[in-house]
Amino acid sequence: MTSTFVIRPASPDEFPAIGELTHSAYTRDYDDLPANYREELKHPEALADEYEFFVAEDARTGALLGTIALLRQGIDDGGRIGPDELYFRLLATHPDARGRGIGIALTEFAMEQAAARGQHAVVMNSGPDMLGAHALYRKLGFSRRSEREGTIALPDGRTLQLLTFVRELAG
Repeated sequence: MTSTFVIRPASPDEFPAIGELTHSAYTRDYDDLPANYREELKHPEALADEYEFFVAEDARTGALLGTIALLRQGIDDGGRIGPDELYFRLLATHPDARGRGIGIALTEFAMEQAAARGQHAVVMNSGPDMLGAHALYRKLGFSRRSEREGTIALPDGRTLQLLTFVRELAG
């Protein structure tokens, strides 16, 4: 029987476990992640001033099953996100917990948080190879917005195109 889970704010002492979960999820699915990004995935505490972290916790065992980071209101992101938009990143489901609806629930949680904050859209970026994530976002009503996309320079000299997905909220 599949246990249920709850979504709650992460506590600072959980950052090592969140980092390990995120690193495990991303490196299992994506072979070509830059080495510096693989290392950054292990250290969510480095983003704690700018992002609020939430976890999906197994209600029976207390195990962390997934995580998401929401950009704090009032943080200047360089003008990429509008004042009426919620930005999230680092959505991850532990590989052993896949298929339980955790990614969907965490993304819907982000939409609920945006509505509660009076924001009108949810925005996120994704790498071009993250096809499973893209399917999830499309299933939840996100659409790709190529006019908002750009590239980032990687430390190894390569560039990476970041795809932008937006979900408008009703009301």
